[in-house]
Amino acid sequence: LLSGRETVGSSNMENDVSFKFHQQLLFISENLVTEDVSALKFLCTDLLHLSKLEGVKSAADIFKLLMAQEYLNAEDTFLLAELLYRIKCHSLLEKLDYTKEKVQERLHEKGRVSPYRQMLYELSENITNEMLKEIIFLLQNRLPKRWINPSALDLLTLLEKQGLLTKDNVQILEYVCKTVSPDLLEIIDCYKKAKGEKFILLKELGVLPSFCPKMHKRRCVLLYSEQERTAVDRAFLFQPQVRLKYVVLEVLVLFSFKNTISSYKMDGPHRGFCLIINNVNFNSSQRKGSCKDAEQLEKVFTWLGLDVRTYTDQTSGDIIKLMQTWQRVQDHKDRDCFICCILSHGKSGAICGTDDKLVSIRVLTTHFTAKQCPQLAAKPKLFFIQACQGNNIQRPVYVDTDGPTPDLSSMEERVSLSESIPEEADFLLGMATVDGCVSFRHIEEGTWYIQALCSKLQLLVPRGEDILSILTQVNEDVAKRVSPSGTKKQMPQPAYTLRRKFIFPIPMAPPPS
Repeated sequence: LLSGRETVGSSNMENDVSFKFHQQLLFISENLVTEDVSALKFLCTDLLHLSKLEGVKSAADIFKLLMAQEYLNAEDTFLLAELLYRIKCHSLLEKLDYTKEKVQERLHEKGRVSPYRQMLYELSENITNEMLKEIIFLLQNRLPKRWINPSALDLLTLLEKQGLLTKDNVQILEYVCKTVSPDLLEIIDCYKKAKGEKFILLKELGVLPSFCPKMHKRRCVLLYSEQERTAVDRAFLFQPQVRLKYVVLEVLVLFSFKNTISSYKMDGPHRGFCLIINNVNFNSSQRKGSCKDAEQLEKVFTWLGLDVRTYTDQTSGDIIKLMQTWQRVQDHKDRDCFICCILSHGKSGAICGTDDKLVSIRVLTTHFTAKQCPQLAAKPKLFFIQACQGNNIQRPVYVDTDGPTPDLSSMEERVSLSESIPEEADFLLGMATVDGCVSFRHIEEGTWYIQALCSKLQLLVPRGEDILSILTQVNEDVAKRVSPSGTKKQMPQPAYTLRRKFIFPIPMAPPPS
């Protein structure tokens, strides 16, 4: 038995933990607006009684209900983290000691929001006010006569109450979406496909038991004891064969619905071409470490399914001729996208050939507009530029800058990033640095930007992240770095006219590194 002092100490500690936990919940509740509370109520519909949810006035009320049902406590806050993740309140996750990435990693183990509920919520997020008015008009005979300013979530909840909408019957949604906005059908179709088809649950090869065939390293299995039967990520598991300690089970894959709408088509017979222009040897300098970048880009984009072509030490004239050649390639019509990576010196709005002559980035990108390259019309064109965009600075040991020796006799003219990409849609320009600044290159390990880009592509493509989300994390990675002198930093900058999400299909092979 504990002594009296130990009992008091233990009790005080528990009280401190409980107080801190309730402080966290209060802070989160105070930072959620009315729309967030409505979203939380909707996502909890399968977990809490509807009659109790109807009395909810704040997020704190929902938290109380979740705690009463033992879904939420100081030791296990994952459900709340998942809910905040679903409604995209990522900044509040840190209060629970989570990040967006940590939640994503654990969803397949601990996720409680059903695929059906995710689908409905994703649908509501993509229904505009004009669409909602049209849907209400179509369904007016099934709705209350005096219904004032309902939200999309209100409408979906009512249809569920009336029994017109269930996890096994979404015909009424298909009807209104087909009439109002056929694009919304993609969300519903993805849910139906996930619900009706069987797949092999995926994990990384590191967990493959010895009896599994040496298939693609991304192919996965679920290790399952014959004595255990548990749900994984709300999927249904099939009965394992008896007397097998471990079995490979078929499960219903839980699709992430955030990636199902407004995405570029990436299911063609070929992914696309990726050009890499790697300028190392200049008339007056050498870009040591650039070959490390080129090598890594080749590996990563090959892994992503692209047909990679590398060109080394190109003069300004060579670069223009190269763009003209690839502009006329007929094979683009059978490919999903086009990517071009340029590793060189540069100045504002331009990159250098090995002859130290500048080529405007705008000139390069406009070779692939719909008019100049019809085979790539409406397809995403991505350009990644590793080059300085401003004057050189003094270089610490092992760190070079990707800019030529500055000419101090004249002021450098600035070109805004938006002027470097064509005005038409479907372009993305990823710059290693903001205009007017230098970018850094380690003479052995390569540039900060390209190494971060390759690293984040390998980490986040398998998670289904779109390219803009990936580039945001590249920004964060590079921004944290500092030169050996401790005084120089760098910030990349993307610019784009993309109309849809650009999401690489998840490769079957493991990342190259």
